[in-house]
Amino acid sequence: MTTVQVLSGNQAAAIGAKLCRPDVIAAYPITPQTPIVEHLAQMAADGELTASLCEVESEHSALSVLQGAALTGCRTFTATSSQGLSLMYEPYFRTPTLRLPIVMVIVNREMISPQTVWGGPQDSLTLRDAGWVQLYVEDNQEILDTVIQAFRIAEDRRVLLPVNVCYDGFYLSHMTERVDVPDQSDVDDYLPSSYEPEHILLDPERPMSVDPLTPGALLTEYRRKQVLAMSRAAQVIKEADASFGRKFGRHWGGPVSAYRLADAEFALVTLGSMTGAARVAVDEARDRGVPVGLVKVRSVRPWPATELFRLLKDLRGFGVVDRNVSFGWGTGIIHQELRATLSDLGRPVPSVAFVGGLGGEDLTVDLMTKAVRTVVEASRRGGTATCPTVWLSGGRGR
Repeated sequence: MTTVQVLSGNQAAAIGAKLCRPDVIAAYPITPQTPIVEHLAQMAADGELTASLCEVESEHSALSVLQGAALTGCRTFTATSSQGLSLMYEPYFRTPTLRLPIVMVIVNREMISPQTVWGGPQDSLTLRDAGWVQLYVEDNQEILDTVIQAFRIAEDRRVLLPVNVCYDGFYLSHMTERVDVPDQSDVDDYLPSSYEPEHILLDPERPMSVDPLTPGALLTEYRRKQVLAMSRAAQVIKEADASFGRKFGRHWGGPVSAYRLADAEFALVTLGSMTGAARVAVDEARDRGVPVGLVKVRSVRPWPATELFRLLKDLRGFGVVDRNVSFGWGTGIIHQELRATLSDLGRPVPSVAFVGGLGGEDLTVDLMTKAVRTVVEASRRGGTATCPTVWLSGGRGR
């Protein structure tokens, strides 16, 4: 059974977290994440949520509190954005090394400066190699469903890593749409009602030292095990999504999903809420006889190299639309990840790097249509070299 509600993305995230029965929630307000904590606080005040809500003085404290709570065996949840994530930098790196399955929503917002509060995943993508599983979603239904899946992934004994559920600020966080909310009993069947740690548990009867000064040889072993856990997470993400689909009738493709790709010669690759506009542009191009498809990346860490190689290796060309900048390369981050994937696996494919939607600017269907046209034209010129980065803004590429 489900109930249909009209929810913002932040409401969907809060309801998803509530359905997972967290023991401890700690967060500090920052735009555009703040409504999540407000919704959770209201649920607690109304008796709908039994979690302990901790009022803290900063985002650094919020994640530090949850580390202590997770070490005692509590299921934990928090949320942040942008500068708040930056303030978490120290405990953010510590969490995966301690193998704590904390779930944290990141409502993506551009980093300062210039001053902006608008959406963009530069905040979370910049920290993609800190050891967290990072999942990116397209709409409000996917937010709710992925928060529930995130707890299952994080707490799986093969993983035991923290998970970020990332979505675009304002485009999803504050915009409303239809969302199917599952019954609590069905979520309880999908997700164990509590987190039961086996690898570490703080107990006053058995004192232990947590995170002492670590010699290099031991740190190397920690990092190796983190890498192995991250690689296992790829399979767990698939399993969690497939199991969710069987239980609730919805699934999201695991780490990556494809649209109209079976007979495609070209493709766009997207991340997050821009995918809707790209899907419309693909449909319109198909109506004109252009054989183009779409690949939506959901998991940035672990990086779904095998799946992406399978989907893209036989194309004549593809374009990656990034809402972020890799300053070392002058392209977007996802574009560079994909180029590395195809090169490492021995099948270079002509590609075009697009950067747009910065500072919350709308990535419209017209811009996506231009991206499709640019990919087709570049591919027909032949060769495997990448084109210069195309900057999409104001309805035109630059």
